[in-house]
Amino acid sequence: MTQVASGRIGLAPMEGVIDVVTRDLLSADGALDWTVTEFVRVVDARLPARVFLRHCPELEHATCATSNGTPVHLQLLGSDPDALAANAVHAQALGARQVDLNFGCPAKTVNRHDGGASLLRDPTRVYRVVRAVHEALTPLGIDVTAKVRLGFDDKQLALACAEAAEAGGAAHLVVHARTRREGYRPPAHWEWIGRIRARLAIPVIANGDIWTLEDYWKARTLSGCTDVMLGRGMLADPWLARRIKHWQRTGEHLPETPWAARAEVLAAYAQRMRMHLPEKIVVSLLKQWLNQMRGRDDEAARRFTALRRRTELQAFLDGLTPVMQDDISARQEVAIGMNG
Repeated sequence: MTQVASGRIGLAPMEGVIDVVTRDLLSADGALDWTVTEFVRVVDARLPARVFLRHCPELEHATCATSNGTPVHLQLLGSDPDALAANAVHAQALGARQVDLNFGCPAKTVNRHDGGASLLRDPTRVYRVVRAVHEALTPLGIDVTAKVRLGFDDKQLALACAEAAEAGGAAHLVVHARTRREGYRPPAHWEWIGRIRARLAIPVIANGDIWTLEDYWKARTLSGCTDVMLGRGMLADPWLARRIKHWQRTGEHLPETPWAARAEVLAAYAQRMRMHLPEKIVVSLLKQWLNQMRGRDDEAARRFTALRRRTELQAFLDGLTPVMQDDISARQEVAIGMNG
């Protein structure tokens, strides 16, 4: 089989979705190369340690990684260069091994308070923020990276903002292939990431609308990027990263992810979350995850329809089973293929 040039795969930060449990579950098979936390909001003061630990409990581990050793990068969001620099230094002291800066959040509340994608209206502000954090962290031996969109209302400043991040000292740049105005509506403009990559010397990582192996290859081809970052696609298919890595190694396409594997991830998530959250909230979170799956999997869509009105956790979990024997067999065949 033809091998495909390998590339790194990161797990995107998704506010209210990707937390310590989700990071741990989705990285368990070793296919992800790094993950990024939900953003820590910085205004004008140094935050207490408990705020960082709430967003990134992995700071308490010596390597700041998930349980299988996948690195976790801490993300900061804000607009005050000095405050962000001070909090980046504090994060390093608490155990952060890499700090990422959020210039991509499209949420209206965040943007109204001068955070996230709102800074993309002025490349100079992007430069000043990245530069301040870079200068604070360089003596401590860790990198600063950045995540951007293609612009705020349009793409007019896409190249200028990317160049500003590089000039400020970003070690790599993740680019979500849409503007803030475009939100998450398709299509993703992967070819625009290619324009940015052609202008920068630092690694550029493609992000946005990578749901399948075919999407991955199209994004990689149009952007010219070797590395990608996956977000909603990993929730829809928890085996997406391993599917990509298997194809990189062998040129082979793994079978569709069986329902048994999806149900196991959901059940494991519930088991972890019920330890510290009320059951009704856990059910709500499970529905949120199953909703991501249903657009890409017929069985997930059927389960979502059957379970959407359930409020009791055990009843919801019971609705994820029984798993058909042929589904179990399909998962075993995939496992044999992965180990073979």
